[in-house]
Amino acid sequence: MRYLFTSLRLGFRNWIESDVPKMIAISSDEDVMEFFPAVATPGQTTVFIEKMQALYKDKGFCYFAVEEVESKTLIGFVGLNSIEYERPFETTVDIGWRLSKEFWGKGYASEGARACLKYGFETLQIPQIIATAPVVNVRSLAVMKKVGMVKGGEFMHPRLKDFPHLNPCSFFLIDKAGS
Repeated sequence: MRYLFTSLRLGFRNWIESDVPKMIAISSDEDVMEFFPAVATPGQTTVFIEKMQALYKDKGFCYFAVEEVESKTLIGFVGLNSIEYERPFETTVDIGWRLSKEFWGKGYASEGARACLKYGFETLQIPQIIATAPVVNVRSLAVMKKVGMVKGGEFMHPRLKDFPHLNPCSFFLIDKAGS
């Protein structure tokens, strides 16, 4: 498989058809989706992948399919996305990740986030990138801090208004200069 870019252990690429069943399995895992309103249905995951393929074609980025380079195993996604909801910040590019739980605790989320930040800043010349997560999602907040992002504040996420256990959310920022 040809990668758009790599990190030490991970390869980042656009999505392919054979990724769909693997991502359906990841996104239907209750532990993986703990900080989302619900697990994703197969149809929702398929639409998500189609949206990411279109976003990559349009903007040169997406939540990339991520493989462990050594095993060539799809482990989930790490990447960049366009923000399309009302928010208390101006930044329009978000970084996010979702990994199969068998790959948790190996540093892949932070390794992948660093690689995607570098790609966003150096290749795409994006001036600032944001990350958001419910304040109860301490693992994702720790990744944000670990990759050098700085907390910008908290907000009530409009897409989570019917899920009070997932609000408020924190947002973290980093710019091309690293702050």
